[in-house]
Amino acid sequence: MKWFGSIFFVLLFSSVQGQCILENPSFEDTPSDAMVPHGWMMCNPATTPDILPGFWGVNQRPSEGRTYVGLITRGNGTFESIGQRIHPELLPSECYRFTLDLAYSPLYAGYNTPIHLRVYISETKCKEGELIFDSGPVKNTSWKRKEIKFTPKLKSKYIRIEAYSTKPAQGNILIDRISPITICNRV
Repeated sequence: MKWFGSIFFVLLFSSVQGQCILENPSFEDTPSDAMVPHGWMMCNPATTPDILPGFWGVNQRPSEGRTYVGLITRGNGTFESIGQRIHPELLPSECYRFTLDLAYSPLYAGYNTPIHLRVYISETKCKEGELIFDSGPVKNTSWKRKEIKFTPKLKSKYIRIEAYSTKPAQGNILIDRISPITICNRV
C-alpha cells in the first residue's frame, strides 16, 4: 500500500511540473475601486487598477468566479499595470503558452475607448522587459479567450500586465481567468 501512495505522489508531481501557476489568476477579491487584487502588485506608482464589477458603471459579469480586474489609460499618457513573481522562473529558448480572457466596457466612468493589453516578462519586478503579447485594440464587450505563446530570450522571474494605447486615450481593458503557464508541448 505504501508504494501506491508513492506512485500517486510521483504522478501528481509530474503532472504539474513544467507549469507556472500564478497566484489569484482570476483576480478574486472584494470589488473596489483603486485597489490591487490579492496576489498582484501595483507596477505604476499612484495608479491602481479596479476590482470589478460594481464600480465606475462597469457591471459585466466575470468570465470565471466573482471578480476580474479593470485597467485604464488616460488622456495624459499615464496607464495602469500590475505584476507578480513567476514560480518557477521561465527559461530561455523554451516555448511557453497560456490563455486569458479579455473584454472592454463601453461604460467606465469616461474611460470608454477600446485599448490594448500588453504582457511583459522580465528578471526584475514590474519592469517592461520582454514584450510577449500585444492584443491590439480590444473592442469586444463579451469575454474572448486569447492564447499567448512565447519563447523567452532571457531567464524571467516576473510577469507584468498593462493597459496600453498607441496615442493618449481615456480607455479601459478588462482581464479575467489567466491559465497556468505551461511548456508548449505539454497540456
